[in-house]
Amino acid sequence: MDIELIRDTAFGFPVIFFTILLPVIGLYWLLVALRLVPLQVFEHDSLRDDHLASTMVSLGFAGIPVTVALSVLWLYAGLITLAADLLVLRWFDLALVIIPLGMVILWGAFALASPLAARTCRALAKKWRDHPALCQRCLLGERVQVVGYADDSGCCRAVLCSDGTREICLKGKPGAMPQGGETRVLVKYLAEEDRFRSVAEKDFLDARARLVHLKLIERHERPHYDEEGDNAHSHSH
Repeated sequence: MDIELIRDTAFGFPVIFFTILLPVIGLYWLLVALRLVPLQVFEHDSLRDDHLASTMVSLGFAGIPVTVALSVLWLYAGLITLAADLLVLRWFDLALVIIPLGMVILWGAFALASPLAARTCRALAKKWRDHPALCQRCLLGERVQVVGYADDSGCCRAVLCSDGTREICLKGKPGAMPQGGETRVLVKYLAEEDRFRSVAEKDFLDARARLVHLKLIERHERPHYDEEGDNAHSHSH
């Protein structure tokens, strides 16, 4: 085994990005195993303004603890980057372009790793669903089907579309109660009641589409506004 090759590869760009994160991720999972740190360290009670959770849901990691998803994503992306480094980069003198090329490889590695990691996490999802207490907030973004009608307390029974054996309780609002057979998306966890708020799937998708549209508008209009501001400033002088 060539120790020098291992050292050069581990501490060369772009593999060093994953080498630096290795002890951090290892320490985190050690603390989780010792029950000193919670598994759901990044989860919140609502998807509103939770950009990390919303991003993970859009990438196909709904129902998976963020730390699990990120760890698997890091593993796959690291292996892809390592393969690219050993099979391609090390055979060329790329001193002048290693940084921009390395950034492209990192982006490509994560793009390729994302669907692989999502598929792996979905295969592992049953492990977390067998322990509901470990995975309540991570269910936000999951699709559910209503299988009952609201009782006197406003609770409706529903099952996960991805796992028909996992039953949860939906807390409705007057005038917007879940209907039997309806498909909805979990958007908020009520910890004190151990229930979920939800919205109709169509409303959820429409809201996401509007949000993306607004962000695109802001992105395209901001340079225009900045240019107008600069022109106004120059005219004032």
